Amino acid sequence: MSLRQDIFPDVATWKANPIVYEINTWVWLRDLSGKYGYEINLLNVPKSELDALATWGFDAVWLMGVWRRGQATRLSALNYLHEYQLALPDVTQADVPGSAYAIHDFQVEEQIGGRHGLAAFRGRLAAQGIKLVLDYVPNHVATDHSWINNHPEFFLQGAATELASRSEDFFHAKTVDGDKVIARGRDPYFPSWIDTAQLNAFHPGLRQAAIDTLIDIGNQCDGVRCDMAMLMMNSVFSETWGARAGSAPTREYWTEIIPAVRSVHPQMLFMAEVYWDLEEEMQRQGFDYTYDKRLYDRVIDNEIPAIRAHLSADPAYQRSHIRFIENHDEERALSVLGSDRQRVAATLICTLPGAVLLHEGQLTGRSVKLPVQINRRPAQPEDPLLEGFYRKLLSETRHSLYRLGHWQLVETCPAQGGDQACDSLIAYTWEYEVERRLIAINLADTWSRSRLDLSHWALPVGCSLQLYDVLSESHSEKPIDDKLGCSVFLEIAPQSAHIFRIVV
Repeated sequence: MSLRQDIFPDVATWKANPIVYEINTWVWLRDLSGKYGYEINLLNVPKSELDALATWGFDAVWLMGVWRRGQATRLSALNYLHEYQLALPDVTQADVPGSAYAIHDFQVEEQIGGRHGLAAFRGRLAAQGIKLVLDYVPNHVATDHSWINNHPEFFLQGAATELASRSEDFFHAKTVDGDKVIARGRDPYFPSWIDTAQLNAFHPGLRQAAIDTLIDIGNQCDGVRCDMAMLMMNSVFSETWGARAGSAPTREYWTEIIPAVRSVHPQMLFMAEVYWDLEEEMQRQGFDYTYDKRLYDRVIDNEIPAIRAHLSADPAYQRSHIRFIENHDEERALSVLGSDRQRVAATLICTLPGAVLLHEGQLTGRSVKLPVQINRRPAQPEDPLLEGFYRKLLSETRHSLYRLGHWQLVETCPAQGGDQACDSLIAYTWEYEVERRLIAINLADTWSRSRLDLSHWALPVGCSLQLYDVLSESHSEKPIDDKLGCSVFLEIAPQSAHIFRIVV
């Protein structure tokens, strides 16, 4: 048994389809400090705040931005103070610790409680039945990370001529091996991140250092969210860096890293931020959950046939996604979807197989997206109606049906010949023991009329369905049409979602 399991034996296993709640740690703690009138860090978060978190039924809290950022990260971020004014008009230098993803080292910031404070916070979460997720950034570190001095071989390097002509892509560093030109971190499609140093995914020493780092992180949490995880794939790394990367090793980065970490922390959950249709490959390489960015984009763009096609993929693949309609990288759901469409989209992601990612502030109607370089946010009024909706939705999704039941996409058919109003409807069912749910989602601006094929439920001939809508708390009765293959007719208003509890 690992040290982690000795201390927290009650969090040894994860539930299926977990709900993960992302908190921008430093911002949250500053808000709490203002609320209570004294400095709050991870060591002394008021019990009432943890009790409030527990009432939502989250399975895990992802504390984003706990790692030490360092002086170089902060100085780089201060160059963009004017940009942060878009989110925080009265921003000052004191509000800018630097990017949460240009990490000086994987030690908890002392200002937010340090390692001891994080351990105490984790223990208090565990007492509420909530697990803890932390970040891991595999692709790059801050430009003043200790590895640059002690292990320059861990980094991709350049020539003096490149430093002179491409300072945005390279920087000078003094190391134990003398002066070096180090590449700044990047992905293949965007300019370099100027506050970072690019690690060499192919270097065996770097891979062992990553294993050691993740094992230590695993001593402090129950799971990790791996930033831009696909950048470490052999093919992507080679494409990004060409000849500079050298020959790819036989083994993929993650197939080497994840099993080694799990040999020490067997219950550690790995979640990948991944794009470019590489989700399935990341799942094959060992990740429990991968970002479902494709579904997010299709929801934002209202591509309803594409959403339905997306949900027709293999069930095992569906269960390995983590769904979201906002996180710290994306715009706030309220600002891009509006209030009504946000409710519909949230119902969709929270009732699909797979994990769910919710973002602090999403549930109460925050609309300002914060840069990850600042640690304070503007005051905004809370929306009690939106909060009430989310409480009702999450109360429903705590039902074991969504953890243990069988999910199935339902075919939507025209209500009558030539009527294509069914095209805007997305429908699916859950079934577990005697419990049944029918979920109907209409993201369109028009009414949807459709007959839904429920033949997989093997309903009695001539029966009627009693439908109790969990969200609106309304009741209706629908006859089953046996002549049309055991179907039921539904008419769904524009931009609306229904979770029907079914009684035959």
